[in-house]
Amino acid sequence: MASLNTDSRGSRRIQFTDIDGRRKTIRLGDYPLKTAETIKTRIEYLLVAQQTNMAIDLDTAKWVASIGDDLADKLAAVQLIPKRETTTKTLGPFLKEYVEGRQDVRPDTKVTWRHVKSNLLEYFGASKALQTIMEADADAFKQHLIKKGLAMATIAKRLQVCRMMFKAAMRAKYISVNPFQGVSAPATVRADRFFFVTREMTQKLLDACPDVNWRLFVVLGRFGGFRVPSEACSLRWQDVLWDQNKIVVQSPKGERYGKGERIIPMFPELRPILEEAFEQAQEGDVYCVEKFRRFAVGKTGWVNCSLGSRFAKIIKRAGLVRWPRLFHALRASRETELAAEWPLHIVTAWLGNTPKIAMKHYLMVTESDFQRATQKATYSVTQKATTHPAAKIRRESQE
Repeated sequence: MASLNTDSRGSRRIQFTDIDGRRKTIRLGDYPLKTAETIKTRIEYLLVAQQTNMAIDLDTAKWVASIGDDLADKLAAVQLIPKRETTTKTLGPFLKEYVEGRQDVRPDTKVTWRHVKSNLLEYFGASKALQTIMEADADAFKQHLIKKGLAMATIAKRLQVCRMMFKAAMRAKYISVNPFQGVSAPATVRADRFFFVTREMTQKLLDACPDVNWRLFVVLGRFGGFRVPSEACSLRWQDVLWDQNKIVVQSPKGERYGKGERIIPMFPELRPILEEAFEQAQEGDVYCVEKFRRFAVGKTGWVNCSLGSRFAKIIKRAGLVRWPRLFHALRASRETELAAEWPLHIVTAWLGNTPKIAMKHYLMVTESDFQRATQKATYSVTQKATTHPAAKIRRESQE
């Protein structure tokens, strides 16, 4: 399909016939024979893709992305590949345009993206050309994140964002192959990140809270299964259906999945604190925690509340030891409690997640499970089977 020739001066050229039947020549110059043969093979693959009107194979696409501009220009001149952009896109400007230009995501999502952006710029540098980032570089970047001591779940999430960003670079024709496509990490959940907040601990937290706003945060998370701060700060007084014993939960996280709200029972533990907060609310207050709502909604979204450090002080004041994932532990403890009493499909409908996510990230085996298992025997190990004596005569019936 293509032929490789070498003249008397050692200059090599590749000749082929294009899909229109025209004879074309690519002059390589003084290339090593092995390199020239590789180029010839790739040209044949490109010709087959044109003749069959199919996309080029992945290996050839990687090869095209890796060749220099001089050879790329020669291939473009004979219409084997598209002409490369004269301006090379670098990593820094691309990431800035992508993160700030996306208007279809929530501010807190962009916070996560900015963490990934910082990691990429720290490792590659802002002036790194996108088309020079290869798969081996992406693998090395993963090892860089591991070396930083990040949790595997965090690394998995950041690599997922990298794949998404570089996929956008492909659509923009900055690169022809996504170097992060095959780079991932198992999103394992560490057992030491689970913590069950008992009811006794919750009472100590409530006693240590400085005001009703904080008591409301605690009971909404621990007994209502609210996400704190996003869902707790989104709770409006109109969502508290006193006469129906129900609460409408506004879920900013669920909006992107078409689950912007859900309805939960007004569990008995919630009503006293809600009534206390309602009595102390100012006239015209819309949100149940109006005080923190003003800080919650900002350019960076819900993380702007800075509740974690304050909650850690309350935990210390309560005489408790700080646990991992402070607010998540409250919500996970409530889901674990409910799952022991109600079918899982009901529990997940109340908590706003799925059975798969609940099993992986929320449900725990508690000490009370062991106590109940040892206290409630299902059968007696000393019980023996009752036997009957055999009948003396076959015709006699056995008593």
